[in-house]
Amino acid sequence: MRAGTGNKQAFQIDPATLMKVRSLELRAKVIVEGFWKGIHRSPYHGFSVEFSEYRPYVAGDDIRHIDWRLYARTDRFYIKRYADETNMRCLLVVDRSRSMAFGSNGYTKSQYAGTLAAAIAYLLFSQGDAVGLTTFDRQIRAHIPPRNRPGYLRRLLVELEKAPEGLSTDLRSALQGIWQLSTRRQMVILISDLMASIEHLESDLAYLHAAGNDLILFHILDPVELTLQIGRPAILQDMETGQRIVIDPAIAAHRYRRRLDDHLGKVKSACDSLGIDYQLCPTDRPLEQALLELLQHRSITARRTHKVHQQARRSP
Repeated sequence: MRAGTGNKQAFQIDPATLMKVRSLELRAKVIVEGFWKGIHRSPYHGFSVEFSEYRPYVAGDDIRHIDWRLYARTDRFYIKRYADETNMRCLLVVDRSRSMAFGSNGYTKSQYAGTLAAAIAYLLFSQGDAVGLTTFDRQIRAHIPPRNRPGYLRRLLVELEKAPEGLSTDLRSALQGIWQLSTRRQMVILISDLMASIEHLESDLAYLHAAGNDLILFHILDPVELTLQIGRPAILQDMETGQRIVIDPAIAAHRYRRRLDDHLGKVKSACDSLGIDYQLCPTDRPLEQALLELLQHRSITARRTHKVHQQARRSP
């Protein structure tokens, strides 16, 4: 679901402007509060209400649970959610490897990813959901299990403010570690530039998916990494291996783009085969758009789950 151009501008902030705010907590607050205001001005007014307290009426629901006051305001039928439909557990999994320290817009991929994770945590905490955090590079560096209690959000933000230190990325080790740490079903949101071997990505994601987890992947890349528009020949250094190479973009751009498209295609194919929500997020993309996609994902998942429950109730 995407708002129209005129309405999108109402709740989107230029990331370059946003990153000038030094406090991560304040950045998250600005994003979420601006996002809600934009939602209420957009054609999707009522979407946030559906997300936080209600779900759409489905044929077969008891009409006694319809909120008629909400119907009068929105001209849509909604019923109040049950407690087990309202709250969830979410684990944010954030890449902290050295490659995340790259940035061409005055801020790094790590800062963008941390701000995105902070905004998601701020949003979900405000909805009464339990949120946790796992950070990784070659291995899991920190693991904070999902909770919703006073002071817990601040604990997550302190961890997200740390600079990336890992020299390399071992995505397989991280995903397998998360699978071993997961004791209950939850939403797992992976935020990474995926600058690592993805040979086993599908099988490793499949372990998490098979355990009943709902997965979303936000693929963070700098605009330069997507286009190789560096203007003139330059010496580039791999931030994880230290290797240096002379690049002439006029010569290398076509081959680079072909290899990048192959990489992106394999990632998306792995996600599609498992029904995982995949979102490519250039770091010049307003973060509010990711929140909109998260709400859309959760709304669709809730409807699917409710439909399954309704079918189970009708079965003899």
